[in-house]
Amino acid sequence: MTKKRLVIIGAGGHGRVCSDVASKMDLWQEIVFVDDNPGIDSVNGFPVIGATAELEELVSGADTFVAIGNNLVRRSLQSRLEELGKDCVKLVHPSAVIARNVHVDQGTVVMAGVIVNPGTRIGKGCIINTGATVDHDCTIGEFVHISPGVHVAGNVAIGPNVWLGIGCIVINGLNISDNSIIGAGSVVLRDVTEQGTYVGVPARKLK
Repeated sequence: MTKKRLVIIGAGGHGRVCSDVASKMDLWQEIVFVDDNPGIDSVNGFPVIGATAELEELVSGADTFVAIGNNLVRRSLQSRLEELGKDCVKLVHPSAVIARNVHVDQGTVVMAGVIVNPGTRIGKGCIINTGATVDHDCTIGEFVHISPGVHVAGNVAIGPNVWLGIGCIVINGLNISDNSIIGAGSVVLRDVTEQGTYVGVPARKLK
């Protein structure tokens, strides 16, 4: 089977890491970037071939992936690709440990050192970042960012567009409301029922 080109949208720091994951998967003949910064010619040795204004032409015949850290911007660009008939690929680092009955949807990246345990479902367009752990029977909504070193215990439900900051902890059986932000190092001990930013140990909503 002939390997395709992979077009990664977003050539910033997150895009750089995603290109490294993609190269280690060894599924694509060529990896290129699309980015709106005219000052970037290449990233990690992979060329930038154009801007998002030319997206339809640039992704023709290629696999695609949106490597933008901002959840809402990532959602918008992935929706645009879907309108062009493109389902984004999944990127999974070879060192990630994912149980056999875990579902990972399109456009999600699972970084190095991640562990995802049985029965968990991860929605499309998510970032499961370096060294994070997601335990059994969790439901992760679309376009969630689980930052490096986060630990999510079993039976947790996380709504769409949630951002879990670096190193935070969510204990078992909780629900986290859509569009919420959990600050770095916070410990979530109760359901997050209202959208907002939560910080501290235990995590409390900022007013």
